[in-house]
Amino acid sequence: MMTSNFTFIYDGECPFCNHFAELLEIKSKINNIKILDGRKNLSIIKSLLEKGYDLDKGAILLKDDDIFHGAKAINTICKEVNNPSSNLLKILSSVFKSKKRAKLLFPFLLRARRFALISKGVSRSLV
Repeated sequence: MMTSNFTFIYDGECPFCNHFAELLEIKSKINNIKILDGRKNLSIIKSLLEKGYDLDKGAILLKDDDIFHGAKAINTICKEVNNPSSNLLKILSSVFKSKKRAKLLFPFLLRARRFALISKGVSRSLV
């Protein structure tokens, strides 16, 4: 079985996104994952935006040659989490492993991100 390579791209100014990315990196036990702050990797963000993937509308997950965005990105990466060493990640991954729940809850995550950015005085737009 071939192992997939993952790149999870998130908004480093969003405290919720930041914490989730940190949990993925440190506690998820996913092999071959690279975590990128979109605000520090603008060339990648610009190329993804040209393909129709806007980080302002959700995290982006690159899995080998596939691109997942928003709820699909969260759902796909959560399916990869097995026996995390964090109770919060255990809860999040079990909730978002369901496509239906991920799709239903994702708009609330976007609103929480936007509220957090507004309260920090940070622009939502990355490019």
